[in-house]
Amino acid sequence: MLTVPVRQLGESERRAVERLLDLDPFAGAQVAERVAARGLAWWRAEGRVLGYGARRSLESICWLGGNLTPVLASEDAVDAYADLLAGEERICSSIVGRADAVLGLWERLGSVWGPARDVRPNQPLLVTDALPAVPPDPEVRQVRGGEVDRLFPAAVAMYTEEVGVSPLVDDGGRSYRRRVNELVRAGRAYARFVDGRVVFKAELAVVTRRTAQIQGVWVAPEWRGRGIAVAAMAAVVRDALLRVAPTVSLYVNDFNLPARRVYERCGFRRVGTLATVLF
Repeated sequence: MLTVPVRQLGESERRAVERLLDLDPFAGAQVAERVAARGLAWWRAEGRVLGYGARRSLESICWLGGNLTPVLASEDAVDAYADLLAGEERICSSIVGRADAVLGLWERLGSVWGPARDVRPNQPLLVTDALPAVPPDPEVRQVRGGEVDRLFPAAVAMYTEEVGVSPLVDDGGRSYRRRVNELVRAGRAYARFVDGRVVFKAELAVVTRRTAQIQGVWVAPEWRGRGIAVAAMAAVVRDALLRVAPTVSLYVNDFNLPARRVYERCGFRRVGTLATVLF
């Protein structure tokens, strides 16, 4: 009797999935947050969780939804995921995760799912568990519910600059605005306002019991080069460590040297390399 190496996982295997996610708490943070919030039942999840390995010896998982995210995927696991996914229409807007697994998947799926809009093969994954040594900017604070209209243009500008397309394209920005609203309501959006305008912003886009992952870091173009980013990031990291999670993590494009210097000054250390394929 042949054993199918990749299968869709259900709630009965949740403990095994959580154990695997604990082994890679930073690269797998986004998957861990979704599993904690929605579980693995197909009717509750926003995507599918695929598993590789024997039923009693799960070796790797792969989230398939808006993103495709392999976690702890060996070369054999990557081969198995690719064999399955090559027969399916692409539904994800990106592949993101540990660089070896993401680039391995893309090597096998590129001819089927391509072309990609962008491939970012070297994104340092950074973590800190210590309060920053630099003083925090006292003007950086959580965004309030009534300030979403002020935050939203900055969020759109950040997304467009970082991803290369506007979040307003598909549905006029309704889904993206919902996401911004969710982060504000959850106390996970930060900004510095000057004369009612956002000059710095960042979000805790992913929160698990192991880490708070910062995304969406942005400084208004006219404020760049003034040295505000270090103190602003220090304020975000400090609040996240004191209020939200025992570590703070993020990943950054290797070519973004100014941002990497900011994160280094805030105490982040490198713990791995991610890669992203954007469609």
